[in-house]
Amino acid sequence: MTLNDYAKQCRASSPWWNDPATGEPLQRNKGEWLMLIVSEIAEAMEGERTDSMNKHLPHRKAAEVELVDALIRIFEYAGEHGYDLDGAFREKVEYNMTREDLESAARLAPGGKKF
Repeated sequence: MTLNDYAKQCRASSPWWNDPATGEPLQRNKGEWLMLIVSEIAEAMEGERTDSMNKHLPHRKAAEVELVDALIRIFEYAGEHGYDLDGAFREKVEYNMTREDLESAARLAPGGKKF
């Protein structure tokens, strides 16, 4: 499957884009939705901090499951808005391989990227 296939699958199976009482489509606020993605990353951080297991999938690390939750929300968002994640991913990886600011010398320079 491509990233776009995952986006379509997650968007199609998501209940979050319809009113639970009526089933009618909802217009979701982009900022709200992006912050829901951020909250999943924060939950992954908490899972790492506590080195805990996930309460829904107790055989899995909490951080691992929360990162998947973030991916699902990203895929839902991209599917809703028709984003070409697969194309953008391929282009961005290729571009990153040519970035001078990611080379060791640039990262070690004052003000360089350290993380």
